[in-house]
Amino acid sequence: MKNKKALIILGAAALVVLLIVLNLGSDREKSVKVTVEKAVAADLVSLVSASGEVKPKKNVNISAQIPGRIVKLGVVEGQEVKQGDFLLRLDASQYEANADRDRAFIRASQAEQIKAEAQLQRNRSVYERQKNLYDNQLISREQLDQAKTQLDIAEATSRAITFQIEQAQASLKSSLDNLGKTVFSAPIDGIITSLRVEEGEVAIIGTMNNPGTVLMTLADLSVMEVEVEVDETDVVGVKLGQEAKVRVDAFPNDVFPGRVTEVGSSALQRSGVASTTTQEAKDFKVVVTLEDPEKKLKPGLSASADIVIAEKKSVLSVPISALVVRDKKAEGGTAPRSGTPEEEEGVFVVENGRAKFLPVQKGIMGELLIEVVTGLRDGQDVITGPYDALRGLKDGVLIKPEPKKDAASVT
Repeated sequence: MKNKKALIILGAAALVVLLIVLNLGSDREKSVKVTVEKAVAADLVSLVSASGEVKPKKNVNISAQIPGRIVKLGVVEGQEVKQGDFLLRLDASQYEANADRDRAFIRASQAEQIKAEAQLQRNRSVYERQKNLYDNQLISREQLDQAKTQLDIAEATSRAITFQIEQAQASLKSSLDNLGKTVFSAPIDGIITSLRVEEGEVAIIGTMNNPGTVLMTLADLSVMEVEVEVDETDVVGVKLGQEAKVRVDAFPNDVFPGRVTEVGSSALQRSGVASTTTQEAKDFKVVVTLEDPEKKLKPGLSASADIVIAEKKSVLSVPISALVVRDKKAEGGTAPRSGTPEEEEGVFVVENGRAKFLPVQKGIMGELLIEVVTGLRDGQDVITGPYDALRGLKDGVLIKPEPKKDAASVT
């Protein structure tokens, strides 16, 4: 009996030890909870998004070229005008007086010229008579020289008056030009989008360091553009003629189609700030011209543009979150001779319940998916998350797939 009890006790102890060993073995390899999706063919559209504002293609700021008081306004803000329509008039009294002064001076000079021509003809006749007398040895050489001197003086006087008339005519032309600048007409067909002056105000002309008065702004709203700022990392993919979808903050339910018509060749300079470091982010101007814009669009409205830089149909794709970058040396590879870490991009797939890293070559990137050119087969199970699990995942790790949570099921 004692031997039998001893055997039972030993068997129970061995069973307990075996259970402990099994538990320790199971704890030694824990599974990692991950989400898994299949690599499938999909249509991808690669977009570059940027924000900016709506602007008319033709936008004319009308400024004064001469100073003067505004005596009449012929338009109001928002009015539609045609090329040549009257806009405003400056006080022209001073410029009319200048023109009258020049005309009077020209008339006086022309009268002086008639007198000078008569004197010139008289001195020429005197010289010719004196020359005949000298040739017949009836007068001295001194008398002939005096007649020649009087003739030269008359010719010089006549030429001087001619130059005075030409100078006065040039002055009159300038006065008439200034007089014409007192009346403003519409240079293009469009709408008065901004009227910044009133009757009685004085228009000031600009100088090198002081801009002049902008009287009004005239814009042709038949052709509208959206000027956006694109980051330097994205602008390399933007080309002329690419399609774009524009959304305007004021009309959130509308999408306006357009095309890229201008891509800046140099980075934008921030006003008042000089770039002192090459590490500063740079933006480039890109202009999208809207196709058949609606009349409700107004200059200055905030807008955003999605520019289609690439588009592919039925290409093998995986979620962007599945793409990981790892260090080859950290995964047991050999370090490069340069000593710098060598990285490779790829995805983790599920094989026999364990994770396996596959290097891949990526293509275009869509909104949520990215194209896989090589390294993956259609239908393979790809680990897509969570991020913490992917960041520390290694080859051969035991995984436990979990169903993907839909946004609609989250409360």
